[in-house]
Amino acid sequence: MNETINLLMNHRSIRSYKPDPVTDEQLEAIVAAGQMASSSSNVQAYSVIAVRDPERKSKLAELAGNQRYIDECPVFLVWCADLYRLEHAVQEHLPEQESYADAVENFIVATADVTLAAQNAAVAAESLGLGVVYIGGIRTQIEEVSELLGLPELVYPIYGMCIGYPNQEPGIRPRLPLKAVLHHESYQAETTLEAVKQYDEQMVNYLSERTGGAKTEPWSKLMAQKVTTPSRMQLKGFLEKKGFNKR
Repeated sequence: MNETINLLMNHRSIRSYKPDPVTDEQLEAIVAAGQMASSSSNVQAYSVIAVRDPERKSKLAELAGNQRYIDECPVFLVWCADLYRLEHAVQEHLPEQESYADAVENFIVATADVTLAAQNAAVAAESLGLGVVYIGGIRTQIEEVSELLGLPELVYPIYGMCIGYPNQEPGIRPRLPLKAVLHHESYQAETTLEAVKQYDEQMVNYLSERTGGAKTEPWSKLMAQKVTTPSRMQLKGFLEKKGFNKR
């Protein structure tokens, strides 16, 4: 193992932060590291909005489901898939050509780009001794978040990220066994399902210990409950209204 792999293997989501600020220098280094992630055809189809204003953070915390750590963290980043710049380039250079910015392929490109950049930034932050947690709840009231942040057409917020100095030492959550996700030459359906059974036992023990016996359900049952519960069903209409996924 090396220093980089050790850092990655010790990732934990941090939900409590010290009041110490994240400096502009640190923030710029973190986002610059994010920019060095791979990007499909170099389109760099993402933007990130740094929010420090207490009132704006408080509103975002409310819109994300009253998640207090958004209020508590010194800086909250909102990562956005962004095709606005690309559409503007079409209008500037090839106004007579039909634009396909609204195609599903470009939606996937932008979503992948912002995800790669955000994860690079998360690792960079952790390398500086900071902690992070992703906030998917930013999509719960996505239209209101979009309005609050002034997002134009062909830009959507995919998740938030709290950044700050950790004020807690949570344990490392176990992941699926490697054989559940690493397949050689072709997909091994039986192997991945066998590994899930093994993981269920591990997660029952982990959750039981973490919650003092309050939670003992296996991972696969929790995932079944998640997939059978409607969640953020308004996203399809919102994305189409923003100019995505029209064809």
